[in-house]
Amino acid sequence: MRAQGRQASGEPGPAPGPAWDRRGALTATAALGLGLLTACAKPSRRAEAAYDGWSTGPSPSASPSSFAPSSVSSSARHGGAAHEGGAGRGAPAPPAGSPAPPGRRPARRPELPRGGRELFPRHRLVGYCGLPGAAALGRLGIGDPDRRAAETEKLAQRYAQGREPLPVLELLATVANATAGPDGLYRTRTSSRTIRRYLRTARKHRALLLLNIQPGRSSVMAEVKALREWLVHPDVGIALDPEWEMSPGQVPGHTYGHTSGRELTRVARYLSELVGEYGLPEKPLVFHQVAASVVRDQTALRPPPGVALIKSVDGIGSPGMKRTTWRHLVTAMPAGLHSGFKLFYEEDAEHSRLMTPKEVLALRPQPEYIMYE
Repeated sequence: MRAQGRQASGEPGPAPGPAWDRRGALTATAALGLGLLTACAKPSRRAEAAYDGWSTGPSPSASPSSFAPSSVSSSARHGGAAHEGGAGRGAPAPPAGSPAPPGRRPARRPELPRGGRELFPRHRLVGYCGLPGAAALGRLGIGDPDRRAAETEKLAQRYAQGREPLPVLELLATVANATAGPDGLYRTRTSSRTIRRYLRTARKHRALLLLNIQPGRSSVMAEVKALREWLVHPDVGIALDPEWEMSPGQVPGHTYGHTSGRELTRVARYLSELVGEYGLPEKPLVFHQVAASVVRDQTALRPPPGVALIKSVDGIGSPGMKRTTWRHLVTAMPAGLHSGFKLFYEEDAEHSRLMTPKEVLALRPQPEYIMYE
């Protein structure tokens, strides 16, 4: 995600000028948008229940009430905190691939939205990111989600080049805030109602849903585990924005955060455990990186089985500036990682112009994940 004073080359940091002014308003915008989302009336227990809409199961257009809710909430079973704003967290029905009850045939192992159980090298992931009610945070949050998903289909086709395009909706599930909030963690969680809405949209278009985490002062693992009820589905993955991971005393928007190879490996292992437990297809774990300092000790990265670890090169600037950042961040990339690339409709154009798909695909190694904000 965008950050204050970000440049496409060199080490980032808060700086005066238009970039700082624009980004200085983004955390407040996000908080406002989320406040509107989480202040909605609490839905009924039946409507709140998540559903078992696997790629091998019922049509994603079916009403959520046509699926059986779990009798025990995911938060109660796994210790996850409830969403702020009073929105409930309905737990999904037992995932496909789980042991079948006595007398029933075991369910077929779930696949990715466009088939198969491994992301690469079959697919190329292309999509939008954002949050409804916060247009400044990306294209996905502007207007009708169904239209945005249809646009990602067309965009993904332009990047196919011998691979099967797989559209992606990257929804901000945890957003860093400039203010502490009631728990002092400088972050707000998106309501389960909103996540469910975008999961339905993703399934309608046979797309992946990525849940993006900007942890603020919360721990990354706490935010990932709080999303477990969604991560047990075969078409949901995680994206991390470590520049918004604050240390004690730091405030989002005033400094850059960071993560480490060890922390990313812990998240990947947690996802790997879910993949093994529920018989899920390979799950994407994206981490966006704007500069080397944002992800430390990358040699400690250890991609576990069942998880595709994707390093997405971030940064705003002209095509030349973005290529410089690309070369700087993908050089000596640890083995087992996949490469990704981020483009910004507004900010890149302010510096010069948006790179074309042909230019993006000319990067080496060729990006396997391309995200537009």
